[in-house]
Amino acid sequence: MATYTNIQGQNILIVSSDPANPTEGQMWYNTTSNSLKGYAGVGAWATGGNMATARGYLAGAGTQTVAAAFGGSTDLPSGLPALANTEEYNGTAWTAGGNLGTARSLLAGAGTQTAALAAGGWVGADSNATEEYNGTSWTAGGNLGTARQSPTGTGTQTTGLAIGGYIASTSALTEEYDGTSWTAGGNLTTARNQSGAAGTQTTAAVFGGSNTPLTNATEEYDGTSWTAGGNLNTGRGGLAGAGLQTSALAFGGDAGPQKQTESYNGTSWITNGNLITGRRELAGAGTQASGLASGGFDSTPAVTAATEEFTGGNVTITLTTS
Repeated sequence: MATYTNIQGQNILIVSSDPANPTEGQMWYNTTSNSLKGYAGVGAWATGGNMATARGYLAGAGTQTVAAAFGGSTDLPSGLPALANTEEYNGTAWTAGGNLGTARSLLAGAGTQTAALAAGGWVGADSNATEEYNGTSWTAGGNLGTARQSPTGTGTQTTGLAIGGYIASTSALTEEYDGTSWTAGGNLTTARNQSGAAGTQTTAAVFGGSNTPLTNATEEYDGTSWTAGGNLNTGRGGLAGAGLQTSALAFGGDAGPQKQTESYNGTSWITNGNLITGRRELAGAGTQASGLASGGFDSTPAVTAATEEFTGGNVTITLTTS
């Protein structure tokens, strides 16, 4: 009969407190509670309210219950005509917000519903435009140093990142925003576009993306330079990300398109529940435990208005006998 050691390749830990970042299938004995525990690491997606405008190549910001989605296009692969409309989500339904000043697809998004950041994108040419949202309307911010399409955004409106992208070829550039202007940050080790990202300007993660072929590489940023993290189980581009560097969520993407969701603990990724509608070029928002997926292109491929809400991802259970 197989034992835990045979299956997991390690013994059961004996600890006085639960591990901070357990991996799926890990077990331990807690001497404080005198109990045997395990990490299930399971989560699930549920259907949310559809967007008013079906689209892919869009960007997102905010949380699962207070989110914004903006820009995009209804056409794959051209990304044209680009859209300017913004929609706001309240956890149940989407309503119209203020239009972007510059309609665009393949843009980066960051921040919250009432303090969002939009940067770069595709308008028939690479864009360097930056705009800031206050929950009602968009105003122009400082331009990116390098115009590009398909960068990935994370952080806040006043401390944002624009990562990678495409400028005639796949880019390794990182730029940092201070609420007024962009400055150059450290280059990625692996150039990529249409990747996922999570975290803050000084504690970020970027994962997946297109780099001929699709990459599964994860990198972590400390505000100055990027270093290698644990690889995604499935390499893909056109995916979305949410959460923090040490508790990130990756979902959707190319090659299917993907339904697969993965969770990151700052060291390694585990598979963590499938999207109901597999899709690529979607928008992401929220946290690892409460993620939001909206829009994208499905496997037809056709543009979708579907929204899904993720719950779970950090499930520690106490094991008992009967």
